[in-house]
Amino acid sequence: MDIPILILAAGQSARMRGIDKLAQLVDGEHLLTRVATLARKVSPLVFVALPRVDHPRLRLIADLDVTPLIVKEASEGMSGTLRAGVAALPDCKRFMVLLADLPELTADDLQAVLDAQDAARDVLIWRGATSDGRPGHPILFDASLRPRFADLSGDGGGEGLVNPLRHLTHLVPLPGQRARLDLDTPEDWAAWRASRRE
Repeated sequence: MDIPILILAAGQSARMRGIDKLAQLVDGEHLLTRVATLARKVSPLVFVALPRVDHPRLRLIADLDVTPLIVKEASEGMSGTLRAGVAALPDCKRFMVLLADLPELTADDLQAVLDAQDAARDVLIWRGATSDGRPGHPILFDASLRPRFADLSGDGGGEGLVNPLRHLTHLVPLPGQRARLDLDTPEDWAAWRASRRE
């Protein structure tokens, strides 16, 4: 059964001082376009949460076979986006949540988390992690957890849901730090680009 992937792309990029980090170029491709393309390589069911119907990010996925989800609750923070986004997904046994601002993730990383379902059958969450074991993204959820998303609030995202279920979480180590590497400021982007040129 195909697993829907929800890409969280409704944030404000508040620390970028007027620049949209999801429109930054990574290997010649806008970050949101890149992440949505990766997701589409591993699932035909890709949903992109956006804050409003006229948001410029919509143009970044216009040519992709993905479904935009306009999430009015995005103004509440990540919890609002998750609450509305998960509720809008089709019926499924499991679903994946993916941050849109992880520039080093690959399609192989997403597939590794999907493949972990077969290796760890007695858990409810399969989660990408850094090579040294720190939890990150993407996160695959069993659909039995879906009702819990309706209770999320604040900007803590899904951590309030995930943290109490560590005993039911299987971590999937991914190379380096890419399961957690996000770039939130112009300085972060400049340093990351400089490190890639070294």
